[in-house]
Amino acid sequence: MKHKFLFSVVALCLILLASHSAYAHKIIASVFISGNTIEGEIAFSNGDFAKNVVVEVFDEENNKLGETKTDEEGFFVFTPSKQITHIFKANLGAGHIANARMEASELPLAQTAAVSPAAATPASAQKVAPIPAQQLEDTRSMLRKIIKQEITPLRKELMAYKEKNNIQTILGGIGYIMGLFGLFFYLAARRKLKQS
Repeated sequence: MKHKFLFSVVALCLILLASHSAYAHKIIASVFISGNTIEGEIAFSNGDFAKNVVVEVFDEENNKLGETKTDEEGFFVFTPSKQITHIFKANLGAGHIANARMEASELPLAQTAAVSPAAATPASAQKVAPIPAQQLEDTRSMLRKIIKQEITPLRKELMAYKEKNNIQTILGGIGYIMGLFGLFFYLAARRKLKQS
């Protein structure tokens, strides 16, 4: 009986460790609008970024719309050409598939089509000389780079913090289970001493 109980304890620990290793490879994938493009990122829950990974883009009927590639920090950019839902998939190996979805209603084409330039601009602002399109695009590009540089370290810290807390929770759970087993053994030994 003692061997069966010990075997159960070892099996439970192995199951918990296997679930921990599966969790350690959790994939985080997200997409968001940036100007007229869709930007995204793919990373692992431990804070590592998916570097130089091909990201395929599909519609809801699984027709391929195109592909792009992540950079050294797990970022990718895709310019939509159709006002449809975009599904981003990346095969990270070892059975890990990253998935992210951008709904058609969130696309920049929908946002720009919804408001006409004349309606969006007040009459007083229409008299101001227009800023050249190239200058606007250069400013936007510069702002995107600055924001990306500022956000990247914060994102790494956040993912590492989440991973650390989840490991602590798992280890705490294992400790709690072992403590219950220890209490059970203590009570069983005490009962045997009273009987003899």
